[in-house]
Amino acid sequence: MTTNENITAASDAFAPEEAPRLEWAKHAPEVWKAMLRLEKAANQGLDPKLRELVKIRTSQLNHCAFCLDMHTKDALAAGESVERIVQLSAWEESRHFYTERELAAIELTEAVTVLTDGFVPDEVYGKAAKYFDEAELAQLIAAITVINAWNRFGVTCRLTPGHYTPGQHA
Repeated sequence: MTTNENITAASDAFAPEEAPRLEWAKHAPEVWKAMLRLEKAANQGLDPKLRELVKIRTSQLNHCAFCLDMHTKDALAAGESVERIVQLSAWEESRHFYTERELAAIELTEAVTVLTDGFVPDEVYGKAAKYFDEAELAQLIAAITVINAWNRFGVTCRLTPGHYTPGQHA
């Protein structure tokens, strides 16, 4: 191989996979178990596809690659389309891919996730309340809150994406 061929071959290789900073679940097993119980409770009564869309959008906003890997795979396993998953990062320009109910959930997801804006606007909350009864809305808020917590563990500990199999837990 010539020098140029070696450089080209090396540049086509994937970047090396980094190990997580910390295997937090191993060192805080009771917190891990509590999070799994909270996750199970928060997921009750929510449509699996909607739940995964919320988790994907939250993970996009929080830049959690581990959770993006997990929840896109779970969404596909639940029957979600690749097209809707891909368009989710640009949902405001791709509204026609989603129902009004899903859009209300996605908008609420963003408002709850990006609290640096100071609050969840009444208009956003009201729109969600229009499409979800109080019990569903409580579950939706719980699901959004729980995925935000998982994202914070994933991002802080730099959990490694790419090894998740649909249906298994993190």
